[in-house]
Amino acid sequence: MNTIITSKEAILEQSRQLVAAKGWPAVSIRTVAAACNVSVGSIYNYFASKSDLVTATVESIWHEIFHFSERQTEFDSFTDCVQWIFDSIKTGSEKYPGFFASHSMHFLENDKTDGKQRMSQAWEHIQEELCCVLEKDKKIRPDAFDEALTAQKFADLIFSLVLSALLRQNYDSSSILEIIKRTIY
Repeated sequence: MNTIITSKEAILEQSRQLVAAKGWPAVSIRTVAAACNVSVGSIYNYFASKSDLVTATVESIWHEIFHFSERQTEFDSFTDCVQWIFDSIKTGSEKYPGFFASHSMHFLENDKTDGKQRMSQAWEHIQEELCCVLEKDKKIRPDAFDEALTAQKFADLIFSLVLSALLRQNYDSSSILEIIKRTIY
């Protein structure tokens, strides 16, 4: 066994690999320590419990799937951004089978406040990017938004539709894209 303490990122990388290969049941302090070739105590240096490890793993997977790089925030249109999100969901679901449904159910069943908060922060990041892209889209009709339907409210609504599709494991964006086109263009 490696006596050198590994890094937090190396631990999370091994945890992501375990989720991808074997699903959530494979993630435990012991299995991650073995995958990292370190002692169990080394994992506890970074994570106080299995719950903390799982929560951090979820956050790192969300970040990996939905990280907006500089190039991606230069979308030509809001629909391009929404399509990218759906493509990311599809890619993420292929790399991490069952991730979207299983991790959210874990948090709901166990009432993990910290986990819910971290998931909410990941979602908030996506919503902020949606708003940013929406506000930059020059193709939107000038009268598309008003006090009753602001750009923020519209982005929130579209995000809720994306989450619904995600939980239903429906990666077809065509209906949502059509709603967007008919509403704001």
